[in-house]
Amino acid sequence: MKNRGVRLGIPRVWSPGKIVGIILLAIMGLLVGGAIGGMWFASRGLPSFELLQDYQPSLVTRVYADDGRKIGEFYVERRIFSPISRIPKDLINAVIAVEDTRFFEHPGLDVVGIFRAAWANVKRGGKFQGASTITQQLVRSLFLTPERTYKRKIRELILAIKMELVLSKDQILEMYLNQIYFGQGAYGVGSAALAYFDKDLSQITLPEAAFLAGLPKAPSTYSPYKNPELAKKRQGHVLRRMVEAGFIPAAQAEQATSVDLAFKKPTFERIGAYFLEHVRQTLVRRYGETMVYKGGLKVYTTLNMAMQREAEKDVKMGLQELDKRQGWRGPLRHLSIADQQNPEVIEKEIKAAKELSNSGDFIHAVVTHVSKDSAKILVEGNDKGRIALKDMLWARLRLSKGKRVMEAKVLKNPTARQILKSGDVIEVAPKGGDVQSGDFLLEQTPLVEGALLALDPRTGAIRAMVGGYNFEHSQFNRALLARRQPGSAFKPVIYATALQKGFTPATLILDAPVVYEEEDSDKVWKPENYEKRFFGAITLREALRHSRNAATVRLLEQIGVPPVIELAKNLGITSPLSKDLSLALGSSSVSLEEMTAAYGVFANQGLRLEPYTVTLTKDGKGEIIGQHFFEPRQVISQEMAYLVTNMMMDVIQRGTGRGAKSIGRPLAGKTGTTNSYHDAWFVGFAPNLATGVWVGFDSMKSLGKVESGAHAALPIWTRFMKKSLDPLPVMAFRIPPGIRFTEVDNKTGKRTSKPTQNSMAEVFAAGTEPTNSPPPKPSVLDFYELDRDGFDH
Repeated sequence: MKNRGVRLGIPRVWSPGKIVGIILLAIMGLLVGGAIGGMWFASRGLPSFELLQDYQPSLVTRVYADDGRKIGEFYVERRIFSPISRIPKDLINAVIAVEDTRFFEHPGLDVVGIFRAAWANVKRGGKFQGASTITQQLVRSLFLTPERTYKRKIRELILAIKMELVLSKDQILEMYLNQIYFGQGAYGVGSAALAYFDKDLSQITLPEAAFLAGLPKAPSTYSPYKNPELAKKRQGHVLRRMVEAGFIPAAQAEQATSVDLAFKKPTFERIGAYFLEHVRQTLVRRYGETMVYKGGLKVYTTLNMAMQREAEKDVKMGLQELDKRQGWRGPLRHLSIADQQNPEVIEKEIKAAKELSNSGDFIHAVVTHVSKDSAKILVEGNDKGRIALKDMLWARLRLSKGKRVMEAKVLKNPTARQILKSGDVIEVAPKGGDVQSGDFLLEQTPLVEGALLALDPRTGAIRAMVGGYNFEHSQFNRALLARRQPGSAFKPVIYATALQKGFTPATLILDAPVVYEEEDSDKVWKPENYEKRFFGAITLREALRHSRNAATVRLLEQIGVPPVIELAKNLGITSPLSKDLSLALGSSSVSLEEMTAAYGVFANQGLRLEPYTVTLTKDGKGEIIGQHFFEPRQVISQEMAYLVTNMMMDVIQRGTGRGAKSIGRPLAGKTGTTNSYHDAWFVGFAPNLATGVWVGFDSMKSLGKVESGAHAALPIWTRFMKKSLDPLPVMAFRIPPGIRFTEVDNKTGKRTSKPTQNSMAEVFAAGTEPTNSPPPKPSVLDFYELDRDGFDH
């Protein structure tokens, strides 16, 4: 008898229903196992709970001038952190209404919404997307890539759940509102309020909040600058969602919709590019790049806006004037006749023109017609421009390329036709700054460079810094980094050393021809004066006043080179200095900052303070993490500092710096001009402001025989000091107790009992006043003595 309990190898006790159940369980097991395995695979490498709790957003570092005005920012993402307590309720509600109405109810993901979106995508055959909660959007922005794949979505869900477990809803919302991108380079609601309305976040109104809340979905699409109509529709959609969510009544939404929004981009004066770059480098050295670009630092600096603005204007003006004195280099290029008749070429030239800006760049223009007395030009914003002959006459001195060097040719009684031709592409500037006026000036961007640095000698605070003609063209900071020969601007250090050695301003020194011949070569050095003549026995005061080279070399020989180098270091000059007599003529290269700070010591009664730019630094939480502390050092006595200052006052009153006499204040300073006129300097000070100016070519080319420190650098210094000192109190140089005034004869140095035509009241340190017997005059025999360095003179 057959066993009827077995059928097809299946035990009789397993009914068809049980078999189906087993199969379903197996399928469910496979699905669950696959899901767990898939989630495990997808979750590998996800951030830990601790990273979620310790998250720090990337914030903007803001830099401020000495009056609290913002002058710059450093950032990777422009973000200003705003605590949830400071974010307007309307803005919070608007974001929740349009992005995630059930935000406070769900555990990080909206299950119903997910399945609805999934079914819709399956039917369309597309990738998994949609139904993302605020928590999901946040984790996607913080930790995931924007790719649209199932793996990324699973990772997003896992992270959203983890985030909801470790953070409160308010924390998640705060992170989200400070993290998301709103367009216009703005990350987070704080930056968005500034980017679109130039407002602090606390001032945002309901209509503005609705607009901002609609941006994160597609910032470019809903940009009010690109698509104003779409932006308005999106704002209306947000307001309707707020009504549906019960956040506002319909009447309030209608009223908000009717408001015309006034969009206003944030503005702060772009100023002090070289200064800002120096501050950035200083901060990176101290705190690292991550802190500077992401830490949200608040950096308070020493920059004075008015002085910086004046410095930039004066340096540009001075360099432009000097460049014109050297001659016109001709048009930028010349268009062929065919190109002149081609509207597309002309339009391209006009479009390529740079707009006139505070940076001092000029507008490019195309010459269309030239008559005897003027030229017609096409320029962006005005197709009827005109340059009168008088506004191009400086170009009568025209540079042309000779066989070896650029040669200048002076046109006598020139006409406009001799200067310009139709088809020339030139640089111009509108007269009075108005392009619409139609009247323009012929210009050219200078090739010569310059720098200015101004500091408060009482504190070391750098108030203004210009490192070159245009930061966009060259980021090299010539105020700090360039090392150039100071020429006679170094002489006050020589004379200060002499005074410390017991010399006085009335001491006689011989200004006469002298020759130095090196023992091991055929080289001969014959220092000459600027005037190419010599003046015999003169006082130290006169030698410094008129910058007598031969006398200064003899003075250095008497006092020795090592003491001068030691004093220079004490004054803050750290650049290497030559250990020979050429030091008397400023042969060793130094920076403008070093020279200005050294002069500041004389202005500050012998007290040295290190130059600095950053006063106070706060971190993103407002805690002070850096502060400048003053460490003054008395490097020379008050009496010696005053004696040098008094002698340099004479340079401005009666010497090479008398171009600054018109300022009408107590001032002291010194010109500097190097051999072959490679460098022109003027460094000087009032008791409350020290400023140095340098002018020269980066290529070490000569400025020209007339371009001395008094001609090339002093006018820039004078204009800057006149304007910058105007709001400051007039101060006299303090006379220390150890200073004595004695009437002496200018020629002999002998004390006189009463003033005469040849006498003057001279200053002395107590105990160094001259006696009634005049000091011995230098002998002509001095020429033939052998000095200790082995030179014949």
